[in-house]
Amino acid sequence: MTFLARTASLALPLLSGADVLGMRPEAWVRPPVAAPRQLSPDQVLALWPRLHGSTSRPPSDTDLLEGWTAYHNGEFSLAATRGEALGEKGLALLNQATAIHANYVEPREATRLALLRQVAGRAQSQLLAHPDDASALYWLAYALGRHAQAVSVARALAQGLGSQIKLTLEQLLALQPDHADAHFALGAFHAEVIDKVGPLVGRMTYGVRAETAEALFRRGLVLNPHSASGHIECARALLALHGETHIDEATKLYERAAAIEPADTRERLDQELARLGLRD
Repeated sequence: MTFLARTASLALPLLSGADVLGMRPEAWVRPPVAAPRQLSPDQVLALWPRLHGSTSRPPSDTDLLEGWTAYHNGEFSLAATRGEALGEKGLALLNQATAIHANYVEPREATRLALLRQVAGRAQSQLLAHPDDASALYWLAYALGRHAQAVSVARALAQGLGSQIKLTLEQLLALQPDHADAHFALGAFHAEVIDKVGPLVGRMTYGVRAETAEALFRRGLVLNPHSASGHIECARALLALHGETHIDEATKLYERAAAIEPADTRERLDQELARLGLRD
């Protein structure tokens, strides 16, 4: 069975949920933090490598650039609406705005989970037509991973979704070895599985290892040292893998995340998460 066939067969049970009231972007609440500054389209282009990594090309389409500008300024609902209106060329914007709103902002659990299923469903459809679409691979893995965390990692593993997430991220890194966020996501996957099932079962059943998780995070932070979310996920992984013995190292990672000057609203949200983590 091919990677794509495995993806389709494993994702279908997760994507069968019904829509819930409030899923449309116009019903979304605004982020709880203000944008660090209002970016212009030209500023978004200048910051593109910082905000999207070296593996993503900036948009040449004016309408698409305006949509991305809305996204980086924290107007996730407007960005999603504009991405949807642009059809296929706006799918990456639509998926990113939806996933980030769902993960960071959406207060209603049922809506949050439905939005993540929506992202996964769109990404899955993209991959059926374009199996090497890096954006679709990442947002499929992201949506499934966040959904699993919200519902139950153990249940997701039992449903076979763990293997799908791992395969999707490995496929993405084979296509784009310098994709920092994919390194963070795959590192987090290794750590979470070990935390839930233990190192022996994790290694034998899912092929996960603590040393692989740590190596993935190290590489991701080399690729994107400005990633507050990467620092936070690395701290969480160290605590999941090693517990209180690594509390000092985890604290330093949270401190670095909190000290990173945010370039857009998503980075500002990550900074606030780091500050909350330090208070906890």
